[in-house]
Amino acid sequence: MHMDVPGVTAESLEDWLRYLESLHPSVIEMGLERVANVRSELGLIPQFPVITVGGTNGKGSVCAMLEAILQSAGYKTGCYTSPHLIRFNERIRIDGQDIENASLCQAFAQVEAARRNCHTSLTFFEFGTLAAMYLFVQARVDVAVLEIGLGGRLDAVNIFDPDCAILTSIDLDHIEYLGDTREKIGFEKAAIFRHGKPAICADTDVPDSVYQHATKIGAQLSRFSKEFGFQSKDKQWDFWGTKGWRYSLPVPALRGSKQLQNASACLAALDAIHELLPVNMNAIRQGLIKATVPGRFQVVSTQPMIILDVAHNPAAAAVLAQNLAATPCAGRTYAVFSMLQDKDIQGVVQKLKDEIDVWLLFPIQSPRAASVEYIEQEIRNTGFPGGDLPIYRFSDGVEAYAFACEQASKNDRICIFGSFYAVGDVLNHLHMPSRA
Repeated sequence: MHMDVPGVTAESLEDWLRYLESLHPSVIEMGLERVANVRSELGLIPQFPVITVGGTNGKGSVCAMLEAILQSAGYKTGCYTSPHLIRFNERIRIDGQDIENASLCQAFAQVEAARRNCHTSLTFFEFGTLAAMYLFVQARVDVAVLEIGLGGRLDAVNIFDPDCAILTSIDLDHIEYLGDTREKIGFEKAAIFRHGKPAICADTDVPDSVYQHATKIGAQLSRFSKEFGFQSKDKQWDFWGTKGWRYSLPVPALRGSKQLQNASACLAALDAIHELLPVNMNAIRQGLIKATVPGRFQVVSTQPMIILDVAHNPAAAAVLAQNLAATPCAGRTYAVFSMLQDKDIQGVVQKLKDEIDVWLLFPIQSPRAASVEYIEQEIRNTGFPGGDLPIYRFSDGVEAYAFACEQASKNDRICIFGSFYAVGDVLNHLHMPSRA
């Protein structure tokens, strides 16, 4: 489809992404009316089951496991996640493959035509969400797994009614949009639930607001440790849920202390919609072993151990600290670290400071980047007031990473963490695919 878009060559994905970023003055504008209007203009009505995944942390892992299990069961899957690490294409996958540039450009052109017809504005994320569903409908997928970008109630993904909704965890993040308590944030996230449809909550301490909202709208709520859960055994685990027990399951390929909880949420969801999407035990086993998510406690080397992790809020940092403590090293741990200015840097550092020996700081390439001076001050504010704490400043992530590699012995450990931008920079430098 050809259309006259200023500064955009129809076949150039880079041109399109630049154009989309320039279209809307703010990165985030809460509200569903605009995106719902464009969705109606496009006639986007999924004829396949939709699973929506929300929560503070763990969304990417749950999406990856569901995608891998459903693919192993023979379904043609669509999966939409955000943000990306290196290429925008990572956000939209069909049958496990990142979408190609030409297909993306075509989808953007369709969404842009509909947007103009509606005389409305769309944010970058809203544009991407509509493009993803357009591509899934075009590809006639059997099932779509959609990750909520921010919150739930007013997130663009929430214009599509899920057949099953999953909440992974409820913690403090994006408080300027979602509220400053778990109860307020829980209410925003629980808005992805639907009347009469399964609602799976994997948090160990479900806020009352989530339970009350589910009850009020008549969602079929299943809670971790009440309606489903797991028992961990040596190198295996058992799942229990509404349909009984599943024994001797393989430990997920995804590393980390929370992955059995995430996997349990996936199995509880699949049990709840088994009539729509039957899945056998073999597919579950294969999917758990196959699922990968780049940047989630991703180990790319062992001597020295090099770990990538997109922990960018205190709850995710606490999980990273647990994972580092569970895999101790004989030497020192170097942190290659940066975050965005609007994130709780001090909260993240507080959770990890006992696991880090040397801090290597750099600024992210983003208008929202925190300066290295600000990050250093936040680190010192957590209880390192003196000059004895080894903190080094660098101009970018590649320089910081190179310094870590020069300094580290084979018994040391390098942990690149913080923002998606920070991890993406290093992944790009390593010339590693963002997805295996």
